Amino acid sequence: MNDVSAAAMAPVAPVAAGLLTPINIRSVKLRSRIVLSPMCQYSSFEGLADDWHLVHLASRAVGGAALVFAEATSVAREGRITPGDLGLWRDGHMEPLQRIARVIEQRGAVPGIQLAHAGRKASKQPPWRGSLPLTAGEGAWPVVGASPLPFDDKAQTPVELSATDIDGVVGAFQAAARRAVAIGFKVIEVHAAHGYLLHQFLSPVSNRRSDDYGGSLDNRMRLLLRVVERIRAVMPERLPLFVRISATDWLDGEAAWDLDQSVALARRLKAAGVDLIDVSSSGSSPSQKVVLGPGYQVPFARHIRADAQIMTGAVGLITEPRQANDIVARGDADLVFVGRAFLRNPYWGLNAQEELAGDAPWPEQYGYAVRRAPR
Repeated sequence: MNDVSAAAMAPVAPVAAGLLTPINIRSVKLRSRIVLSPMCQYSSFEGLADDWHLVHLASRAVGGAALVFAEATSVAREGRITPGDLGLWRDGHMEPLQRIARVIEQRGAVPGIQLAHAGRKASKQPPWRGSLPLTAGEGAWPVVGASPLPFDDKAQTPVELSATDIDGVVGAFQAAARRAVAIGFKVIEVHAAHGYLLHQFLSPVSNRRSDDYGGSLDNRMRLLLRVVERIRAVMPERLPLFVRISATDWLDGEAAWDLDQSVALARRLKAAGVDLIDVSSSGSSPSQKVVLGPGYQVPFARHIRADAQIMTGAVGLITEPRQANDIVARGDADLVFVGRAFLRNPYWGLNAQEELAGDAPWPEQYGYAVRRAPR
């Protein structure tokens, strides 16, 4: 591992802005700081996007999001959380995603995609069926992980990845990134949070290895850094690269992933060419004790932004436009990732513009329904 470069410690520019202020990240311009957070729809077949994904993502671009992320998209068939996950492990997945990216851009938003591998959390039923492990009759497949430790007493015990297997994972992320760029996605995010494979290597809760990928912090960061370096190598310099992390495992009194390690990781990621850390939390253990509340993860984003001197995105129970505006205005984060609020209201972004600026660029086709002319 190389030491953190001087570039990694370059100061992040003050925000001095609000939720509606445009921002440039590399050569990509976002019309505001509003991001549709990647949210799994569990509605594909063999990884293929369909009309549901088109309508879901395009409607949020129409609805005022500046950056629209496709959901966690698996880089390997065995890396799917459920059989309904999107995939980008073969060229055949590209065509329907190209249509989606094109429509998002036509509506003035930037198309992004999150690349993921579920590791030991793969082979599950969708949430509306309890997220239980699939049975053999339901098409279960073997799962893999950093160490042969199941997530809980109901889960499969994962097969520990060998050094050769790890090389394959790195290659799968790079190949998926190359396809994403060819499709037309302008931002790629690597999913290294929520107890999925890359987080499994980061956290001592799920990583008990004694080789070059376990033990020390440097070793536990190795896989993610390799993935980032290989993805950055196939991305044009003009396009941004994000990484989503869990800032803490929310576990006290035991060896776990925490905020200090997240800061150290963020510094290394910046040196490797990452532009923004999407700051979430939790997912490594069923014993986690998450303290929920409005914007409960925002302090993590603020801390990482200040200490690692890298742009951050805030996510988690951010539901109101003024709440989101304050996050940016205070300098807690550079972008606000909105999830469930956008599921409840596809036009959350336009409603935020009306509340904060008094007007919003509703599509002409909807003008008769939203114009303020007297009756």
